[in-house]
Amino acid sequence: MNELDLAAWELGDEPPLNGAGRSGPPDRREISARWLSGTFLTGITSSILMGVALFAALDAGNVVTRASQAATPPPLDSAASATGEATKTGRLVASRILASMSDRRRMEISTLQRENDVDIVRTVPFVHVDMALAAGHSTDRDYPAFDPLEVFAEEAPPAPTVAMGQIYGAKVESEVSLRTTAFPLDSATFDTRSELSADEVEAVVRNTGAILTDGDIQVAALHYVDPQRFGDGLAGTALGNYGIRVVPENVSIAPREPATDVAPEFAEDMVVARREEPIAELLAEAGYDDPPSVAMAEAVAKMADSETLPAGSVLRIGLEIAGEEARIMRASLYQEAAHRATVAIDDRGQFVPGDEPEPNPAIAIAMQGSIPVIGAAGNLPTVYDGIYRAAYSYGLNRDMTRQLIRLLAAEVDYQSRLGPTDRIELFFSNPDADDSATGDSELLYVSASFGATTRSFYRFQMEDGTLDYFDEEGRSARQFLLRNPVPNGRFTSGFGGRRHPILGYVRAHTGVDWAAPRGTPIIASGNGVVEEAGWTGGYGRQTIIRHANGYVSSYSHQHAIADGVRAGARVRQGQVIGYVGSTGLSTGNHLHYELIVNGTKVDPMRVRLPQNRSLEGQELEAFNYERQRIDALLNGDPVPPLRMAATN
Repeated sequence: MNELDLAAWELGDEPPLNGAGRSGPPDRREISARWLSGTFLTGITSSILMGVALFAALDAGNVVTRASQAATPPPLDSAASATGEATKTGRLVASRILASMSDRRRMEISTLQRENDVDIVRTVPFVHVDMALAAGHSTDRDYPAFDPLEVFAEEAPPAPTVAMGQIYGAKVESEVSLRTTAFPLDSATFDTRSELSADEVEAVVRNTGAILTDGDIQVAALHYVDPQRFGDGLAGTALGNYGIRVVPENVSIAPREPATDVAPEFAEDMVVARREEPIAELLAEAGYDDPPSVAMAEAVAKMADSETLPAGSVLRIGLEIAGEEARIMRASLYQEAAHRATVAIDDRGQFVPGDEPEPNPAIAIAMQGSIPVIGAAGNLPTVYDGIYRAAYSYGLNRDMTRQLIRLLAAEVDYQSRLGPTDRIELFFSNPDADDSATGDSELLYVSASFGATTRSFYRFQMEDGTLDYFDEEGRSARQFLLRNPVPNGRFTSGFGGRRHPILGYVRAHTGVDWAAPRGTPIIASGNGVVEEAGWTGGYGRQTIIRHANGYVSSYSHQHAIADGVRAGARVRQGQVIGYVGSTGLSTGNHLHYELIVNGTKVDPMRVRLPQNRSLEGQELEAFNYERQRIDALLNGDPVPPLRMAATN
């Protein structure tokens, strides 16, 4: 090695390494063979990959577009938790469940209460319950057997409860006190000597216009400067008050445009078939009646081989929500908690068969237990038993259920069988953590549907402080007179002409007959004063009660008259006034009940009876506002504002 090579080697100029152990340069023909073989293998691999991609693209099968699925995180073991190596799925957010109308809803509502001349706004929890009475409810709690005397007896004064007040109509996060005082018109004065002329006002405006902040107020003669031109960087500083900012040269500042793209979110809804019903009608009742929903119903019917779903079926609907618009993406059918079929929308907007969606814990919890279904009419219980079983199943306590029974007593026959469509809707306050009624709960609204008749009642506190329930027109739920003074009696003879069973000839039957065993209690049909109580010829032992507005009721053929019932005594509606017998011209134990209006005997079963009390004037106006707020809450509409004061 010469000195030049040695110096180059010391400076790092070493000869290249040869892996083959050759001392000479590589053979170029060998390199070309390796390059050729590598190029050939690369071409074959590329051809195979392109063929696979082309085959997948031309595949005739439908590619189903599915909404995002929420993965259920596996349970973390102690070791993973200790090292912090948790799975990423634990951070995924499950699809939310729509807050749609269901059997039970909890709401936080602001109420206005009056305490010592101060209005207090508090947030109170409420629960809305919609009970299908024929849905086969059961309960292990004891409830009293049907006793008409207990049902129709006058209700004792209610125990003091938490003041409810009125629904405020606006969301209030914390407790707020409001005090209303009259404007001091008599003491308020205006000094006309301090009035400025038009020229003086213009001078003041021009002098102060230069120091007005942020351009909130502008004078037409001044040059307008857009405060957003200089941004918000100097807001709150000394220069910011004058709308001044140093702008670099060749820089334009444009106003910021609000973002218009709304990221979609995914939600799920459950629709339960309470009875055998067509799929399209079931979805329409749940609010899915648009063309995509109709197409989805047809696809589900095709998959299930039936257009009708049996009672207890569940449709799990997946939705994609962007802003105010929702788009149906998937529908899954479950029967007896087992998956039957799933349809999902594809890229062409058609519903095609799909896989069962990933489990959603919230949906699984909602589907736990047996789904109440409507039973056969012959197997349904009595109305009385059905109300108690449903009420206890939905968390009502004994006092509230008893109040419900008494509220509907004048409208419902408790000894008849339930109908498949009979249901009761309730709205009460102050539930516990399980949405069940407590001792402080108040029943604000009741809607009862039996057969083709629906009656609704609203709780309202009148100006004298008394509480009562009124229908939509402001009429009291309490009837002026009961039509049946023997609640567990059997109707045997109506009003009109008939052949007398003893005298043998046809004569007018001026009342109605209720058959019952001897000694069955008879109750007063309404509040009033006893005019007569004693033996009256063919009527036997008879009691006559005078009511308000010219109404008189008569009770004949009694076995005995109750203690304390004598001429001049006051009686209350539901009070026991005597006992069924067969005294006078009678062939068996029964009550002959007559109703006289202004001296004329009328048919007690057909006469139009007045209501006990009707709201008028300002009370009726206040009741209507409260009723509108309750209706808006139950329907999900905006609640009308509360009227704090009114002037004539």
